[in-house]
Amino acid sequence: MDITKDTSVEKLVEVFPGVVRLLILEGLPCVICGEPFWGSVGELAREKGWDEGRIDLLIVKMRTELGQAG
Repeated sequence: MDITKDTSVEKLVEVFPGVVRLLILEGLPCVICGEPFWGSVGELAREKGWDEGRIDLLIVKMRTELGQAG
């Protein structure tokens, strides 16, 4: 699975359940009261006030930590 800004949070968590911890550590909780965020990684970050550069860095970090660097 190629992780991008447009990757749905639901699919990302389904494929990589451990990413929830990373998102929480980054200040982007994607599951609130048991309900997932219905949108993309980029939408979640923008909702929290992140700019595109910071979102790009998050994508790189996720890819690296999930073994998709390159």
